Order: sequence, then C-alpha cells, then structure tokens
Amino acid sequence: MSERRDMEIIADLVPAGSRVLDLGCGKGELLAWLRQHKRCSGYGIEIADDNVQACVKRGVNVIQLNLEEGLALFEDHSFDVVLQLDTLQHLRNTAHMLRETARVGRIGIVSFPNFAHWPNRVRVAGGRMPVTKALPYEWYDTPNIRVGTFADFEVLAGKTGLAVTDSFGLQNGQVVRRWPNLLASVAVFRFERA
Repeated sequence: MSERRDMEIIADLVPAGSRVLDLGCGKGELLAWLRQHKRCSGYGIEIADDNVQACVKRGVNVIQLNLEEGLALFEDHSFDVVLQLDTLQHLRNTAHMLRETARVGRIGIVSFPNFAHWPNRVRVAGGRMPVTKALPYEWYDTPNIRVGTFADFEVLAGKTGLAVTDSFGLQNGQVVRRWPNLLASVAVFRFERA
C-alpha cells in the first residue's frame, strides 16, 4: 500500500497536462497513472526487455535505452518534467545524468533510497550493511552502484548547478519534512536548472 501512496505523492509534483520523460520507467505504472489521472503524455526510458514489454502492454510509449549513454537524442527542454525515480543509485555518472535531466526537462524529480535513514545507521553501527524495504538487497547482490543520503543530494544539487524547489522524505506512504535525512527511507527532490 505504501508504494502506491508513494507513487501518488510523487505524481502530485507533476503538473496536469505535462509532457513527461520517465527515466528507468520500469513497467510504466507511473506514466500510465499520469496519463489516466492527470492527462499527461510522454515517454519512458527502460533497458530491461520484460519491462519494455510491460510498458507496451499498458499502452505506454517506451524507448529501450541504456541511461549510461545519456539523453543526446532529446533536445533542450523537450519535456515539462523528467522523472528519475529509484534510478540514480544504479548509474555510474550521476552528476552528468542530473545535468541532462535539467537540460531535457524544465523540472526534474528524483527519488532514491536514503542511506542515512536511522535503521540503516543502526545496522551499519552494528557492523553490517542494511537490508530494508528501500534497500532490499544484500551488499553482495545489489544492483545499486552506490548509496546516498538526503543531505548528500543537497550538496550534489548545488555542485551540478541545480536549484532545488522542493524536497522531502517518504516513509510508509507519508511525507516527512522534518529531519528527512534521519526519519525517511526515501528521499525526493524537485529541481530546475539554476
């Protein structure tokens, strides 16, 4: 239930009627929801064959592309909103992809597991890597290339020329605005080019 609520909270950040690019769109659930509930249009970018097929079955426009190759096929401000939900931790060149997101879209929205969430801190203090709902893999079989924190992203945004226009955490389907670096398992940021 909280995953569905998290999706709706993030979808609320997308203005109605927007042209949306969803990077790492998975099976296209969010794009389908935005199309149905907010009259949005756009494309998903996905690399996994099974997810591409699921998008097609949903009627979601999808391009099979490795995000590590960048977004050169899109012109500046081709989209109103570019989403990077649960993708940053899988990318090698995070700063470059954030700049590309701000170039291609007027608004960027990212979400990622917040490694500084207090249960993760406790687990690391005990000498072990955390395994949680937001970080569900053991350290040796994770698809994540890196982990980051809410506070780390604030610093990275400044270094990459992004202006954060909203930020909050998510925990069990609830928005966390007070101490999100400590109290939220997922970090969410909306930004524009500075």
